[in-house]
Amino acid sequence: MKKIWEFFDNLNEYVYVSDMDTYEVVYMNQKTLTDFGLKSVDEIKDKKCYEALQNCLAPCSICNNKELKTGEFKEWKYYNPSLEKFLMLKDTMVEEDGRRYRIEIAIDVSVQEKQKDLIHNYRDMSALVNEGIKIALQNPNPDKAIDIILEYLGKALHAERTYIFEKRPNGHDDNTYEWVANGVTPEKDNLQNVPPEACSNWYQAFRKQQNVLIEDIEDIREENYMQYEILKAQNIKSIVVAPLYDNKNVIGFYGVDNPPAKYLEYSSGLLEIVGYFMESTIRRRNLLKKLKAASYSDYLTKFGNRHAMNDYIENYLPQNKSLGIIYCDITGLKKINDTEGHEAGDKLILDACGCMKRVLGKYNLYRVGGDEFLCLCVGINKDTLEQKQSQLKADMEQHAVVMAVGSAWFENGFIDLDRAITQAEKCMYEDKIAYYEAHGIEKRLI
Repeated sequence: MKKIWEFFDNLNEYVYVSDMDTYEVVYMNQKTLTDFGLKSVDEIKDKKCYEALQNCLAPCSICNNKELKTGEFKEWKYYNPSLEKFLMLKDTMVEEDGRRYRIEIAIDVSVQEKQKDLIHNYRDMSALVNEGIKIALQNPNPDKAIDIILEYLGKALHAERTYIFEKRPNGHDDNTYEWVANGVTPEKDNLQNVPPEACSNWYQAFRKQQNVLIEDIEDIREENYMQYEILKAQNIKSIVVAPLYDNKNVIGFYGVDNPPAKYLEYSSGLLEIVGYFMESTIRRRNLLKKLKAASYSDYLTKFGNRHAMNDYIENYLPQNKSLGIIYCDITGLKKINDTEGHEAGDKLILDACGCMKRVLGKYNLYRVGGDEFLCLCVGINKDTLEQKQSQLKADMEQHAVVMAVGSAWFENGFIDLDRAITQAEKCMYEDKIAYYEAHGIEKRLI
């Protein structure tokens, strides 16, 4: 599996990784190797980081390993005599496979060092972004974490808008997250299903692990008019975007609109640095979605389970619309399980679910017991509910399925759901008793 730091291979800043306990250098990105006159880390595999990078015989007196924490960056400035450059350093700790690693990202600020006001601004920007990352990592909700990072990034860069686009299976792009400054019009709703040709040249750059920086969109008017029109419509004058990866695959991009000209170059660097946190948060979001889907879905039928039903009732059920409830109970399931086995019982359950899907598939379907199912029909009128119940009965007869069915309907306004479900369940039991009596069956035999 690819190491975290390998995402920085083509970063145009210095990146190195060392073992915090042995001081062994385990990684250098291409820029670091080149500027230190190396072809690979193997050339210094027997040297400690203080020997290879600082030309010292013992650990540096300025070493800040003891101050580093996972998920936080320590920032400081240092003049490296081996490179003869002033560097803005960003250090953090990563724990992997039982080892503690120091990751250092060093940005060359030699020229800017002569411009103290810019150095001060950059420190402020980095500190603000670091604070955003720290707060975001503490938030258990990945969506909120992403919103926090985008807000801090936008404020740090004095941008008008920050955002994430994610690629859909059909190759189009969706704007999935957005932060806008005060007075700036949100564009997220207008940027769904963006055709692939609009950003095709960006993706070519992304596949080469390159960012895209456009200082003035008028420069692309002739060569890419479609892209120009999309950006112009959003009042974008300048833009910086960086790729987002899942392993080696580009899954989208994120960026900033209209940062001040003096921050454009900084914007590109900060996007690269923050990119890893964006990618890891998106992966965490996707995992949580899968876990939630699994915990809210009945394994056999793929209907929602009781957890899903309760979550919908508590958080999403409208209080100002009519509601129809259809309660179903499969007749004879226990007997089938006992005499023919659970495989035959599962088939009966799936056949019954097939009837419900065909007739009630547009509504919310839940398995609330071994042989009991519930359908919540939001916004349905009474006549339609009765028609659906009749259609369900007809479909059951056509497919040799027997279920007891009961329903209840309620007009707009607040509904006591427990009482409403109990009412539908009571009607279902009345239907079941009528079936038993009509067929001369004792309930205990079913």
